[in-house]
Amino acid sequence: MENFQIFSCLSLYFLFHFLFFALSYGDYTLPELYFINCGSTSSPTINPRTFTGDENPGGFSFSSGGSRAVQGGSSSTPELYQSARIFTKTSSYELHIAQDGTYVVRFHFYPFSTLPDLQNARFSVEVSRFRVLSNFTAQIGSNVPHIEEFLLSVPPGKLKIRFVPSERNYFGFVNAIEVFLAPPDFIPDSAFHATVQGFQGNYPLRVIHRINVGGPKIMPNNDTLLRNWIPDDPYLVNKDTAKNSEPHNGKPNYQSEYATEFDAPDFVYNTAKEVNRTINSSSLNTSNVLWRFAVRKGTKHLVRVHFCDIVSQTTNEQLKFDLSISGNISKEIWPYQHASRQAVPFLDDSVVDSDNLGFINISISPRSDLRNPTAFLNGVEIMELVSELGSPPGGNDSRNLRLPVIIGSSVGGLILVIILIVLFGFLLKRRKWKHVEAIDWTVAPPYAGSSYTRTTDTTITGSPLADLNLGLKIHIPEILYATKNFNAKLMIGEGGFGKVYKGILRNGTKVAVKRSEPGHGQGLPEFQTEIMVLSRIRHQHLVSLIGYCDERNEMILVYEFMEKGTLRDHLYILNEESGESTISSSQLSWDQRLRICIGAAKGIHYLHTGSSGAIIHRDIKSTNILLDEHYKAKVADFGLSRTGPLDQSYVCTDVKGSFGYLDPDYFRCSQLTKKSDVYSFGVVLLEVVCARPVIDHSLPREQTNLADWAMTWQRKGELDKIVDPLLVAKINSDSLRKFGETVEKCLQEYGVDRPEMVDVLWDLEYCLSLQKSAIPREPYEDSTTDVSWDLQMNVVQRLPSHRMSIDDEDSFSVASQFNASEVFSQLKIDEAR
Repeated sequence: MENFQIFSCLSLYFLFHFLFFALSYGDYTLPELYFINCGSTSSPTINPRTFTGDENPGGFSFSSGGSRAVQGGSSSTPELYQSARIFTKTSSYELHIAQDGTYVVRFHFYPFSTLPDLQNARFSVEVSRFRVLSNFTAQIGSNVPHIEEFLLSVPPGKLKIRFVPSERNYFGFVNAIEVFLAPPDFIPDSAFHATVQGFQGNYPLRVIHRINVGGPKIMPNNDTLLRNWIPDDPYLVNKDTAKNSEPHNGKPNYQSEYATEFDAPDFVYNTAKEVNRTINSSSLNTSNVLWRFAVRKGTKHLVRVHFCDIVSQTTNEQLKFDLSISGNISKEIWPYQHASRQAVPFLDDSVVDSDNLGFINISISPRSDLRNPTAFLNGVEIMELVSELGSPPGGNDSRNLRLPVIIGSSVGGLILVIILIVLFGFLLKRRKWKHVEAIDWTVAPPYAGSSYTRTTDTTITGSPLADLNLGLKIHIPEILYATKNFNAKLMIGEGGFGKVYKGILRNGTKVAVKRSEPGHGQGLPEFQTEIMVLSRIRHQHLVSLIGYCDERNEMILVYEFMEKGTLRDHLYILNEESGESTISSSQLSWDQRLRICIGAAKGIHYLHTGSSGAIIHRDIKSTNILLDEHYKAKVADFGLSRTGPLDQSYVCTDVKGSFGYLDPDYFRCSQLTKKSDVYSFGVVLLEVVCARPVIDHSLPREQTNLADWAMTWQRKGELDKIVDPLLVAKINSDSLRKFGETVEKCLQEYGVDRPEMVDVLWDLEYCLSLQKSAIPREPYEDSTTDVSWDLQMNVVQRLPSHRMSIDDEDSFSVASQFNASEVFSQLKIDEAR
């Protein structure tokens, strides 16, 4: 009776709102239901909705065969993320839905540090009849919640949300859930599609990207539907082709037949990016503006682009430009078609298939037949169409109904086996069987699979991988012994491949154990690449591979342990309160930083030139440069590396790497070269001198991208104004000047204009010598002169001793006075490890 009363009240509530929706789109107000604070009795108010604790439910019910509420987080953790509900068995929330329509469904995941096991959760989430998250693990940064958002059509009745642990010994969790009705016609039933199949509007949509083009980050409290919008700069392929428009003052001129404030907030429509014609006004081709967004390969996406003409000075009747999406869709955008005045928001929807590389490209280009051609864009949303079905209705019940049949069959089979064993034992009782010693797997995780060896597979090119058996294989019991069965307290990091644990082998060797996990973006190809690369090279500035394990469906790499961690750990930390702002935490002197950079440069140069097949690292960044107990730098993580002949200028390959470090030339053309590593290393050099992240959305727009921001100061000759405050007045001005020139050469837009790593290495050695000896400036040290080549010409007659070892710390220094090519003729790269 009580449930019926609740259902009746909810029906009247939604019916009341439905009457308003029928009258006008503009009468929509954000509903109060449902906002759920999971695992808690408290009901905090946030942005500005009240999240009801699920231990005191109202309007929804919760059923579980195994769940518990947990509390955690520090005092600075937002109240919404101080509790969570853990699911050890399939569990569900049931919500009463009184009105059909498009619903926004959001899940908040925050594995707070006081319960590290939350980061080991792996589960699926099903909404209605669709599996919206499959084998999911919450990957988050420090103090930043992971939010997954979906849009789906829901009929009246009960909406069931199920949490399904991936395997028996895994579990699921969630901190908060939002489910509320979106405005009418928020998502169209159909949209233009580039393929024949078309688009059906009854599939859930998963939000992948939500971008405020030309504007700052927008937080939920500044959005009409409590959404997050992030700036577009990291996705812009060529930053010189676009500029931020002058912001519009006042409220946009919303027209209900086009776009409303619920499609995007004022902050999106009041800012934009437009074509920067000042770069090359004579060429329209260079005026095209291109954004590239990473998505899943071969999947359908709803791409929604937002426009609002805030760039026209007077009438916009003559303003037309072209919109292109992934090369499959091309449309003419004419703002005057929507309204004869400025600042009228409108949007455009398209359904697009992602390309084979896993990208969606969006570009705007001015029309060549207009007097004052330009183009602009205000916002972008990319939503993946979810087509995976969830578990069949009553899945658990149906298994229970089959249980007697299964038991009966099992018992009958067991009796038959016993009879056969007795019979064979009687017939063969005189035969002696050889005893086979069983391997003790009792220390293995209960969820581990068979002893199947992954490296017996073939590579993506089809070639067998027998060459991986190089005497480096370590068996799983040794791995489990070293890591104490992957004890969470021994976890020291997490990256694209998986989690990293500190371990000690039985012989006392300290190691770093990297264990692959699904959903981290890297898998079998990267595992194989790392082994093949590191098993045939060695250098004092490359992290050594101790061994690998490919048993029991595991992919594990074991390296030498680097006591001081990553270079980034010694440069800056994230502010615990904001999760984005950075604090310089470095205690490294400028001399130490230069030596670390020189060591890393030596390792990269050896990769490029020190073997019969040049190796391009492809993921140089501060977290892939590790420091030993003496702060010696070693380059690590070769999972994305590519090899090729020394005489090959580039390798055509999928674009992979890390945002902020990615070579724009490689990103634009998919042609990987050694100069791509040079660009990434140049960004690392800026991290070293400025002690801040390469991308920081908490900073003003012009400071978000470190490379762009720092280069504006370098070109003005004022790099000293943005150095790490801890280095102020401690850097020799000549050393910093030469360092800035070196970085500027590394960060040239096109690879052909960048130096080789040998040049970068010489320049860094020279920066160190300037710092130590305060050498006065000479005429040849002008910024237009490449000092490194002059030095090489002067010292070529002095060659290294043939007794020199590659482990000699000074094997490549200015002071040793030798030619670089002579060094690598002595390297024994094929020597056994």
